[in-house]
Amino acid sequence: MKLTPGARIIIAVFRTIPLPLRKAIFRGLFHLFYHASLKHRIITIHNLTCSFPEKSAEEIKGIAKSAYGNLAIMAAEFFEIPTLVKTGGFERIMSVEGMEHHRKVMSQGKGVLAFTAHLGNWELGVAYFGLRLQKVNIIYRTLDNPTLECLASWERALTGNALIPKGGATLKIREVLKNNELVGILMDQNVSWREGVFVDFFGRPACTTTGLATLALDTGAPVLPTFNVRMPDGTYRLIIKEEVEIVRSGDRERDIYENTRRITNIIEDMVRAYPEQWFWLHQRWKTKKTQAKEGQPRGRAAQRHNGIQ
Repeated sequence: MKLTPGARIIIAVFRTIPLPLRKAIFRGLFHLFYHASLKHRIITIHNLTCSFPEKSAEEIKGIAKSAYGNLAIMAAEFFEIPTLVKTGGFERIMSVEGMEHHRKVMSQGKGVLAFTAHLGNWELGVAYFGLRLQKVNIIYRTLDNPTLECLASWERALTGNALIPKGGATLKIREVLKNNELVGILMDQNVSWREGVFVDFFGRPACTTTGLATLALDTGAPVLPTFNVRMPDGTYRLIIKEEVEIVRSGDRERDIYENTRRITNIIEDMVRAYPEQWFWLHQRWKTKKTQAKEGQPRGRAAQRHNGIQ
């Protein structure tokens, strides 16, 4: 992929700034954003307060500021990926836990449906996965800004990964799974009532995409949880967990719900372990059950609305 002039300028500017200074700059910008954007600060504090009712106001405020700081570090490190690829620097900052789980699912020969969340540095994680383990076919939403879209797509493909835009993606996903390839899906975003089912997430119903559960049921591909989290010393650990046991009771609607719930529970466990590294600014619980109408699509009908097809 060729870079647009705007994207080329952005990369050139930020790559001239040493990483420690770049991190300091982004921390300053996100600190300013925390105080300047009342809307996003309220969303963050509200999400944290509802999710951790046992924590004090000071604890909630501390996690909120750390979450902004995590985004700052991630933004700064995003421009470091070309250097890490060129110099082999990934090996200095990354380690893998659970490699055996990846080998086990790949041996099945059905492809892999790997899911992750906006936790830690997910961009660095998928880049390292593509470089160290295998190519990732990333399901993603096209960014509205053409320059940022070009920049993000270029960097995501640096380590051999491929991009599959949402919308009309199902046929392509099935094709790569038949080739025993891996598909990467982010599973922690709010969707409309037409696109998902309501499952418990931190004690509240969260509308969650049915796409992953539907694909797992239809293709038989194993489902693999993967997360890239920052360690106290600033390095990262790519955590590959055991394959998710997929329920196949014969009741399609129930199976889609139950499997989506299981996947969401795994994400919640990881966020509880690293709350300061999750994207609390997102309105994860925006869609309410009261918005859902009778006749909400299920099964194959729901798949047409879940943002993958």
